[in-house]
Amino acid sequence: MGRRLCLDTGVLVSLERDHSFASALRPDDDICLPMIVVAEYLTGIMLARPTSRPRLQLFIDHVLETVAVLPYDEEILDTHVALRAWTYQDGRPRGQHDLIIAATAVVTGRTLLTLDHKAKFDELPGLTVEYPQGR
Repeated sequence: MGRRLCLDTGVLVSLERDHSFASALRPDDDICLPMIVVAEYLTGIMLARPTSRPRLQLFIDHVLETVAVLPYDEEILDTHVALRAWTYQDGRPRGQHDLIIAATAVVTGRTLLTLDHKAKFDELPGLTVEYPQGR
């Protein structure tokens, strides 16, 4: 059985840019995207050069047809708040979007697949993180 994965925005961008990155995913992986990841990607499309937008939109349209998008619901909200408080108490606040992504993975019992070592996801309580090898 495949892994239950939650993808970070950087992974989504890497999938679009570098098709070989898809080897980090297995055919039987159960993949989801937090709604905030979709929002970040769509913002990137709006900020991209006009000539790039159709290609980027086609990519995200295909992703949205094939991958579950998880809403920011009350349970994720509660976990987000708890993680935010934990990071402040730990003396190392994190970005709000990163904490929403982490909370989504925690609540759904998924492993967060990320390329973002600077976010230090692996230090957050209750979160399982995987960094693709060689990345």
